[in-house]
Amino acid sequence: MKVVLYTIGCPKCNVLEKKLKMKGIEFETCYDRDVMEKLGMTSAPKLQVDDGPLMDFTQANKWIFNQEGKE
Repeated sequence: MKVVLYTIGCPKCNVLEKKLKMKGIEFETCYDRDVMEKLGMTSAPKLQVDDGPLMDFTQANKWIFNQEGKE
């Protein structure tokens, strides 16, 4: 499973990053605004699992919560 966190380092971005780490979910972090723009993103954070749709903050929180992990 490939998980990518698209972030600009804002407080919400930091919350998702912390939650991913707490669950023991391996992920890549993308800070590249050009890449985000090409994906049509107008806000961050966004989370993408494999090649699925981009999840906003609320959707990403729900996805993380439902994953098995180290909690």
